[in-house]
Amino acid sequence: MRDLDHRRLGRELGLFDTDPLMGAGLPYWLPDGAVVRHTLEEYVREAERAAGYRHVYSPVLGKRELYELSGHWDHYRDDMYPPMDVGGEQMLLRPSLCPHHALIFRSRTRSHRDLPYRMAELGGMYRSERSGVLGGLTRVRAIQLNDAHIFCTPDQAVEEAAGALAFISRAYADLGIRASRHRLSLPGGGGKYVADPALWRRATALLREVLDASGAAYEAVEGEAAFYGPKIDVQITDPAGRESTLSTVQIDFHQPERFGLRYIGPDGARHRPVMVHRSVIGSVERAVAHLLEEHGGAFPPWLAPLQLVVLPVGEEQEEHAHAVVREAAALGVRAEVSGLAEGSLGSRIRRARLVPYQAVLGAREAADGLLAVRLRDGRRPGVLPVAEFLRRVEGRVRARGTALWEPA
Repeated sequence: MRDLDHRRLGRELGLFDTDPLMGAGLPYWLPDGAVVRHTLEEYVREAERAAGYRHVYSPVLGKRELYELSGHWDHYRDDMYPPMDVGGEQMLLRPSLCPHHALIFRSRTRSHRDLPYRMAELGGMYRSERSGVLGGLTRVRAIQLNDAHIFCTPDQAVEEAAGALAFISRAYADLGIRASRHRLSLPGGGGKYVADPALWRRATALLREVLDASGAAYEAVEGEAAFYGPKIDVQITDPAGRESTLSTVQIDFHQPERFGLRYIGPDGARHRPVMVHRSVIGSVERAVAHLLEEHGGAFPPWLAPLQLVVLPVGEEQEEHAHAVVREAAALGVRAEVSGLAEGSLGSRIRRARLVPYQAVLGAREAADGLLAVRLRDGRRPGVLPVAEFLRRVEGRVRARGTALWEPA
């Protein structure tokens, strides 16, 4: 069985690494890894904009009083970093973005006409993970989270949560990954959870309605809820059979109450909104780790750090190969020349085995403005004019998805 551990693949492919001086659980991204991460983040932002989300930025620090108000200090303190004394105030690295988004929502008067108000952020958060559970990109201490909060009326909550679940399904199709199962995560015993049975029952009933309407098979599991409410967890499984949560949808009545959130209804009175928490790809780190393992390093064409390699057969074709790369770059295709200094044509082809598109350029092709096309999966679409080939590659990249090639 192939070793698909993302830690080995990530280092072998030059995507990320760690350094003891930076600390455990704090990986850094190398140039090719940064390309994958940036492309993934931009995909999410673009998809969110198309779905009506408004993007914000919020600080990674907050006063201790903020997390006391949200309930994190009482219910989540063991996973938070200790307070820092800053000018006589206790400041904390945030463990979550939702308190900040609640403050942003309440900073302006909101009307029912503004709802649903979909607020999104790709933001940093910090979890004080124990050394023993840290591993590659799957468990880290500094997390870049694809997070969003939808502030809506109670009547809109099911529709918004269902829309978020459908959004997750579309993203998984584009990324070429699949959910292993859906889980309705409920509270367990002990004092970990907010004590408000009526709100728990109400939120749970709404999430069951969402799951039942989606047709997705799911099971209810106690002890896996957030401290403030139940959630739908979209579970993934790695090649070793280990399961983890990548995406979530939550319906929250607790934090709107804690923060005193209001909107003006059609009757002119002030009403309490519902807060739908939603993460499509969860943490960017865990998403990239799973993509690496799912695809064995052969990312979908639109996500691959290098999308096209041009392989001149002789020195006489190298200048022409660089011209092809410049044309590809003008179309937004990430391309490089693999020249004779890097070895024989066969060795260069083998080295580029994870690159979606390979274009061999011999004397005849250069003379006629053609390229001999090879695909990563072994297919050879034939000899194509440069402009046509680049147009088709650009079309596959722009379309996203996992298909390498479409018939003309």
